[in-house]
Amino acid sequence: MEDNISLRDQAQRIKEIAEKSGVQSNFLFATTFDRYLTQLEILENLKESIQAEGLLVEKEYVKNRKNLYSNPAVSEYNRTVDSANKTVSTLMRIIRNFNVSEDEETEDDPLMKALRGE
Repeated sequence: MEDNISLRDQAQRIKEIAEKSGVQSNFLFATTFDRYLTQLEILENLKESIQAEGLLVEKEYVKNRKNLYSNPAVSEYNRTVDSANKTVSTLMRIIRNFNVSEDEETEDDPLMKALRGE
């Protein structure tokens, strides 16, 4: 399965769409998108670690007794997935709000103007 390639391709596609709409120059979009790319890289590394070590790992304690535990990378992977999902939601809100015209705004919101680069 080529998850890593497809994730990178999808990220590149998002970036290209952002460039067409002009949102890529938005500070919040740029920093949030960069954070999302970092999260994807972390997920790729954790996935490789889980595949190499397995879902369960052994730890040896006193008298050479081995205990079986869930691989710590699994819980880190799940936390990072949750964080990445929240980052995507933030990106979607930034993109949606970036393209809102001033006529559609209910009030003169300075943050929304900053998001649009005004």
